[in-house]
Amino acid sequence: MRRGEKHPVTDFLFEYYAFRAGHLARWSPGVGVRLDGATDTDWKHWFAPCDGGMVLPAAAFPRHRLDYLRWAVAYLEATQAREPVFGCFGLHEWAMVYREPTVRHRVPLRLSRDDTDRVVEAGTVRCTHFDAFRFFTPAAVPLNRYELTRPAATANDQPGCVHVTMDLYKFGFKVAPFVPAELVADAFELAVAARELDMRASPYDLTAFGYAPVRIETREGREEYAAGQRELYLRARPVRERMLTAYRHLLALAGG
Repeated sequence: MRRGEKHPVTDFLFEYYAFRAGHLARWSPGVGVRLDGATDTDWKHWFAPCDGGMVLPAAAFPRHRLDYLRWAVAYLEATQAREPVFGCFGLHEWAMVYREPTVRHRVPLRLSRDDTDRVVEAGTVRCTHFDAFRFFTPAAVPLNRYELTRPAATANDQPGCVHVTMDLYKFGFKVAPFVPAELVADAFELAVAARELDMRASPYDLTAFGYAPVRIETREGREEYAAGQRELYLRARPVRERMLTAYRHLLALAGG
């Protein structure tokens, strides 16, 4: 950012996920934890004096956001209970450039435009995540096996999805500072790993940025991608459980 340079992989984590790096660096113990002897905190607007220290009271959580908490608990529970699927091979990124003269990132494609389109046509597009599907080109939309809508996200999202794993970071920062900062940081590190796999398997040539491609147009590349998905799924399971526990705790304390 200081150099004014764009980065096709990491910029996403601060643009699509609109949480500033300065906010990510702020620490909070979460709701209802007394900080003995504290007179100031990184989130001073939310904290209140309490018994010789400071605390983030559950009553400070905005009442109008309780409906969001209820929805999020139901969503996280449904996603956690669903069997993971590892057969999409990252074709969603290819579907975002399918038969379009322009691309989303200012970096070259690894293959020619015709060969890129043929990869999409030769495979089966199995995207289950609406927030990836909504960026498909018009020509790619009917190629997806599933008809996706935002209201149906709870019924469709599954824990093997790279974007669902990335979104655990969103669940963390959307209720900051009311969940522990360590949880938000762990979800961010998970999102970084998920984003890297996502873009390494994309049609873009990112070797200039130090990313080796996962060539999902080959059998070996598809196997590599599926293995990476499984690893992310296993890393995400405890983070998702902690996020769900934190959301349930916050909902209970906030009177939901």
